Amino acid sequence: MVDRPVLQYIVEEAAAAGITDVLLITGRGKTSMVDHFDRQPYLEARLEEKGDRDRLAAVRKPSELADIYTCRQHEPLGLGHAVGCGEAHVGDDAFAVLLGDEFVDLAEPLLPPMLELQARTGGIVLSFMEVAPEETKRYGIASVAEPEAEVADIGEVVRVTGLVEKPSQEEAPSNLAVLGRYILPGTIFDAIKRTKPGSGGEIQLTDAMALLLEEGTPVHGIVYRGTRYDTGMPLGYLQAVVQIASQREDVGPAFREWLATFVETSPVVKTT
Repeated sequence: MVDRPVLQYIVEEAAAAGITDVLLITGRGKTSMVDHFDRQPYLEARLEEKGDRDRLAAVRKPSELADIYTCRQHEPLGLGHAVGCGEAHVGDDAFAVLLGDEFVDLAEPLLPPMLELQARTGGIVLSFMEVAPEETKRYGIASVAEPEAEVADIGEVVRVTGLVEKPSQEEAPSNLAVLGRYILPGTIFDAIKRTKPGSGGEIQLTDAMALLLEEGTPVHGIVYRGTRYDTGMPLGYLQAVVQIASQREDVGPAFREWLATFVETSPVVKTT
C-alpha cells in the first residue's frame, strides 16, 4: 500500500489501540510477512552511517510496533479454523481478531470502543458497516435490536440477536455486514471445536459465534461510520492505494495533480 505492506497498517491499528501482543496466523510461503517485522541490522547500519534519519526510522518502525509471534495454519480450512490455531497463545483471555485484507483510518479508530464494550459485557463484540442489499451475499449479516442502556454511551451500539453467513438479498435480516474486526472471549475456542464444517469444508467463525449466541453469550456490535480500506478485491485495493497516496504529505500533491490530468486526458478503452 504505497510503500508499506497492508499488514503493517493492520499492526499499527492494533498498536494504536494499546494491543502490543500480536499473533500472526500464517501459511505456507508466508515467511516474508514475519520477516517484515524483524530488525535489519545491515540496512540500519548503512542508513545510520549516511545520516539518513528519516529512512532509518521507517525501517525500524515495524519491529517497534508490537511483540510479534507466529502460528502456522497448515491447511486453509476457514476463518474459524484459523482463529482456533491461536488457542495455545491466547488461553482463556479475551482477544481481538483483525483480518489481513482490510484496515481503517487511524484518525477514525474502531478498536478502542470495541474493547471498551467487550470489557463491560464480557461477550462477543463485532463491528458492522451498512451495505447495499445486493451486497449481503458477500458478508456475514446480523439481525439486531436496541442495546442495553448501560452500553449505549460507547457509540452506535446494537445488540446482536442472530448471524447468518452470506445470505441472499431476500433472506438477509438487515443490511449490517460484519467487518473484519472481532473481540472474542476465550470460550470461542470450544465453540470452534464444536462447529461442523460448512460450505467447501471450511469452519466458519460466524457459525461458532452463532453457537455461543444460542447458548447465552451476549453479542454486541458497533456500527462503523469511518473510513475502511478493503484490499481483498481488485477495485477496493486500487481505491485504497489512490486514497492513501493522495493523503500523503510527501507524494500526495504531485500524485493528485497527475491523477487529475490522467483522468481528464486518458481515453476510455472498451472491452467486450
